[in-house]
Amino acid sequence: MDFLPCGMYSMADSTLPDSVDGHGSLTKKSREKSTVTGMATLTREERRRRRRATQKYRMAHATRERVRVEAFNVAFGELRKLLPTIPPDKKLSKIEILRLAICYIMYLNQFLET
Repeated sequence: MDFLPCGMYSMADSTLPDSVDGHGSLTKKSREKSTVTGMATLTREERRRRRRATQKYRMAHATRERVRVEAFNVAFGELRKLLPTIPPDKKLSKIEILRLAICYIMYLNQFLET
């Protein structure tokens, strides 16, 4: 076993357990996966994955996503109503709405400057 001057064991020594660093304390990895009555607890990432895999979580997430997309579409609809097009009821894609809004704002700025 190699002992370094700073009080730590050398990385070449494979006799140390993974859960202990050179100072006898638990490493971050071992703290996340410490044992409780002989059964390993889950890491934070594993707990997150399990929670996200539940039906309740997926349903809540899908509902939040539907609300978010609906608000997004309403905002595009309101922006679309403010833009002049020929014909006035022409269906525009979201990218077309954004590009037309940019052009219209630039036009209005030029109009105000003159």
